[in-house]
Amino acid sequence: MEDVMKQHGAFSWNELMTTDVAGAKAFYGELFGWVLRDEQTPEMVYTMAKVGDKDVAGMMAIPPEAEGMPPTWGAYVTVDDVDQQIKRVESLGGSVVMPPRDIPDVGRFAVISDPQGAMLTMITYRS
Repeated sequence: MEDVMKQHGAFSWNELMTTDVAGAKAFYGELFGWVLRDEQTPEMVYTMAKVGDKDVAGMMAIPPEAEGMPPTWGAYVTVDDVDQQIKRVESLGGSVVMPPRDIPDVGRFAVISDPQGAMLTMITYRS
């Protein structure tokens, strides 16, 4: 990941959660010419999408704790400290949808909702 994407406030990742990963891979791979590779994690298979030599997005099955949600693309914004930023969300009129949790070997993230209801993921990457 480029250093600019690790700067506080930068949009840094896009991720699809879907009920049909195989179908999404076929569709987006053909549509955008993405090179796709599966990575096995302890919890799931995560598909990385690559353009040229850069990872640009990920895809995964909707996790059990989000069962019932429609397939959706989500955006990640880098923050210096997720735990500190999450404390500010409610004071600014937003809400915490998923409290901070770790992604092994990646960083720490949390899902928030702004005062209008739009959801966004904040992430602090491991150095």
